[in-house]
Amino acid sequence: MKAVAAALAVTGLVGGMGAAAAAPPADALDHFYGQRLDWRPCDDPVLDPAGAECADVMVPLNYAEPRGATMTVAISRIAATDPAQRRGVILSNPGGPGGSGLDFMVGVGAAMTPDVRARYDLIGMDPRGVGRSTPVNCHWPRGFGLQSAGVDAVGYAESVVAQGDLALRCATAEGERLRHISTRNTARDMDVIRGALGEDRISYFGASYGTYLGSVFTQMFPERSDRMVLDSTVDPDRYGPVGMVQDMSAPNEAVLDLWAGWVAARDDTYRFGTTGEQVRGAVLDLIQRASARPIRLGEFEIDDHTLPMVLFVGLDDPRNYELVANQLRQIADAAEGYPVQPGAELDTMLAFMLEARPQDSSAQMAIMCGDVSAPRDPAWYWRNIEATRTTQPVFGAFANNITPCAFWAPPAETPTVVRNSVPTLIVQSTGDTRTTYPGAVAMHRALSASRMVTLRDVPIHYIFGRYPNACVYDAVNTYFRDGTLPAEDRTCLPD
Repeated sequence: MKAVAAALAVTGLVGGMGAAAAAPPADALDHFYGQRLDWRPCDDPVLDPAGAECADVMVPLNYAEPRGATMTVAISRIAATDPAQRRGVILSNPGGPGGSGLDFMVGVGAAMTPDVRARYDLIGMDPRGVGRSTPVNCHWPRGFGLQSAGVDAVGYAESVVAQGDLALRCATAEGERLRHISTRNTARDMDVIRGALGEDRISYFGASYGTYLGSVFTQMFPERSDRMVLDSTVDPDRYGPVGMVQDMSAPNEAVLDLWAGWVAARDDTYRFGTTGEQVRGAVLDLIQRASARPIRLGEFEIDDHTLPMVLFVGLDDPRNYELVANQLRQIADAAEGYPVQPGAELDTMLAFMLEARPQDSSAQMAIMCGDVSAPRDPAWYWRNIEATRTTQPVFGAFANNITPCAFWAPPAETPTVVRNSVPTLIVQSTGDTRTTYPGAVAMHRALSASRMVTLRDVPIHYIFGRYPNACVYDAVNTYFRDGTLPAEDRTCLPD
């Protein structure tokens, strides 16, 4: 446990105790808000064909010290198609946290009707710490800061050491800068972007974690918030490395049941069993085998920390059932000693998870750990893991596992309490495995002037621009076009 102790010692020195940031002088940020942007070609295979241009926005590293160090935030712009009808900009965030959003609005824009596209410049953004913005790079040996705890106490001890090591690497590589990688600072960056674009207010489209970011912006800058759309919505009171992740376990187990039934109906192809229960049993057996001896698949070794994450990544979209079944069949065949090479998608996933190729996701942990503190005691997590073994046998050990945040310095600011009346459209599927339906209902309550559009009986995460549905798409396009929220909450059925 020396790595754990070292991580606690080092990260405890980075940032000190959490506190609200001191307000800078009223005019200290003027040169950020008034900066002139240098627009240029994006040099990007997705953005360039869309006609986008890119710029870097200079922002303070620490808003309490605006004359100190700075960072850059990379943004893209796809211009409104009709300057005569233009009414403003739509900023965006695809989730993560830590997801690159520079090209996000290409896909979202494709779901917009022509009369919406005519009215808005679409603004993509790599948030601070991410992608082409001044990046966080902790030089992790693996890509993902989340993993399953494994099947027993030995596996959990491995997780504790591994997660402490990730935190230590971040503290060593990034030091004081970590304190300022946070959602509240990203919201401040968004307001600087608004000013630099010459806009009085911004409209917004956020998915997944991007819904939390959007809600924080409405809380901090309500007078600057225009037409806000939150797709697949976080519970603002559960956001962070503990509650939000714990809430993922039950819906993932439910979707695993749906997938297992689909696989059982195709036993001639996948050979995991003819009932959902048998398929589940095969999955659990494979996890146990991976614990006893990691499964060699191509150049990778898959253990009980990784195997549940393969299912977690794939099962957020019902259109992936065949892909996930094929991936699990490859892993099962490899466990039997057959010379199997992973398919392209699985190879890419494992290269990221196990070897941090092409890069790690340390920015994700930097943001979450920088927003909300996590319990420190490894025994607390172990009790929760053991308590879910029976009811959540595949995903409970992931959703309740310790994260690097247990070894992180306390946040620099207290978490944002979201309670306001900024008009907002919330769209949500009932079967979402990442941001759960009850979480969206909680956000709906927190935003008292919001309306909620529910897509029923579809286990999909992030709808508009990803999973076509005429009812949902109409609600989003109508709001962006006319500023008209539904008169009351609405339920949509699958097309």
